[in-house]
Amino acid sequence: MSKGQRIAIIGTGAVGGYAGAHMAQAGEDVTFVDMWPENVEAMRAHGLRISHLRDVPEFRVPVRALHLTELQGLSKEAPIDIAFVCVKSYDTAWATAMVRQYLAPGGFVVSLQNCMNEATIAEVVGWGRTLGAIASSITVDLCEPGHVRRAAGKSGAAHTVFRVGEVHGRVTDRAKEVGRLVALSDSTQVTTNLWGERWSKLVTNAMANGLSACTGLISRDILTNDSLRHFTARLGGEAIRIGQALGYQLEEVHHIDPETIARAGEGDPDARRVYDEHRLAEASKGGGAHRPSMGQDMVKGRRTEIEFLNGFIVERGQEVGIEAPANAALTDIVKRVEKGELQPDPRHVLDLRLN
Repeated sequence: MSKGQRIAIIGTGAVGGYAGAHMAQAGEDVTFVDMWPENVEAMRAHGLRISHLRDVPEFRVPVRALHLTELQGLSKEAPIDIAFVCVKSYDTAWATAMVRQYLAPGGFVVSLQNCMNEATIAEVVGWGRTLGAIASSITVDLCEPGHVRRAAGKSGAAHTVFRVGEVHGRVTDRAKEVGRLVALSDSTQVTTNLWGERWSKLVTNAMANGLSACTGLISRDILTNDSLRHFTARLGGEAIRIGQALGYQLEEVHHIDPETIARAGEGDPDARRVYDEHRLAEASKGGGAHRPSMGQDMVKGRRTEIEFLNGFIVERGQEVGIEAPANAALTDIVKRVEKGELQPDPRHVLDLRLN
């Protein structure tokens, strides 16, 4: 991209705020757009504050922040070259439509979100203007207006946090540029396997997010409960089998071979032993001391993305003739807790009789 490129972050929540703040700190021309007035006001008054649980100094960077009702002011300015859409999945279509009219002729949209939203974005701007960026195991939350907190340090070489890719799988200059931008915040690779990476991240989220939302538990408490841990393998195994049937080349999930998770979910004793050892070691080393994003949404009274996560897995399974009863049951439970028909409780899952 040429110098002077303009970047927009549409949805300054946890991931958008985290990645965008590092871009702004590096001197990139970034405009932050959000729908939460207090968040916009805090960013305007005090900048964006980024803190980590350990090893990384806190910083605060002055930023340009707009409420979404002010976005029409961009019509008087140079157009946007790269728009990172960082909203919840259910807001993807309107957020993309809103920014589309302010894109430069060669401008494009990057989905920096959970779930698989590239097709939704492409329906608005076309496949040729759609890229994907996956944030893996980043554990960030917007803990207060204008403040994103990460429940760890930087991953660096230990774990590649961001994977950026074109929908057609080729490595392009613009994919490299998006990779450069997100690498300002942590380790990044440009992938030729966007869809396999996307589905693998979907599996990772499907194993934890909904369970936290409907039980009220943090990840570690889920992992150390034998029944709940085995249910995570069941959720992941169904999703992996569906991804394989869809033809995706899956990557590791929780640093475990996906085939091992699938067999563990199907009850294979050897695979289950490997899975148990790995996940329990993860919990004992301090992993899982956070609340996954959907668990955070439930606590905050926000709508969850369950239909775009476990519900999406069920739908895609129907297309290839594979049932996903654990994912279907979890989707139903989370929806009922979300509506207030049930209170968060581990018994909702422990009482399921899925054989």
